[in-house]
Amino acid sequence: MEINLSEITLRPFNLTDVDGLMSYAGDDQVTRKLRWKTLTSKDEALTFIKDVCILRPWRRSICIDDRSISFISVFPGSGDDRCKADIGYGVAPKYWGQGVATRAVEMALPLVFKDLPEVVRLQAFVFVENKASQRVLEKAGFQKEGLLRSYCFIKGVLRDLFVYSFLSTDFPSDRD
Repeated sequence: MEINLSEITLRPFNLTDVDGLMSYAGDDQVTRKLRWKTLTSKDEALTFIKDVCILRPWRRSICIDDRSISFISVFPGSGDDRCKADIGYGVAPKYWGQGVATRAVEMALPLVFKDLPEVVRLQAFVFVENKASQRVLEKAGFQKEGLLRSYCFIKGVLRDLFVYSFLSTDFPSDRD
């Protein structure tokens, strides 16, 4: 299936996204790379949309023809950390390797800095072995800053992570 990347849109989640959410949040291949537990039912997915997706200030559904195929989230800091935010994303496996995540990250960048004006640094933490996500971030203009050894436990495993960043000043100078 060939994807026309110009048809990708980002929008807030709504309750009708339950089937789309299950296509990625219900898939162990996707959730093994996230802090989320794998969703196992439509009821669980609906609760997740209501209690997590809709309530987060910057969680978007990545859509084709207004159908949710993946997500992108930004978690802004507060207090002395209000200058930075963390970004994460996940894509249903049938869309892997087609540029969907890269396109969504590229689309999100100007929106995040516009919607969250105090944020000057957007950062991403990626499993060392997740080469695909590293490529997504690099194609979208993020800079790899380094390796965080034994940085945190994710699903009970102490993980090494790479940290990437994109600053509000990193946009090309020819940008409108």
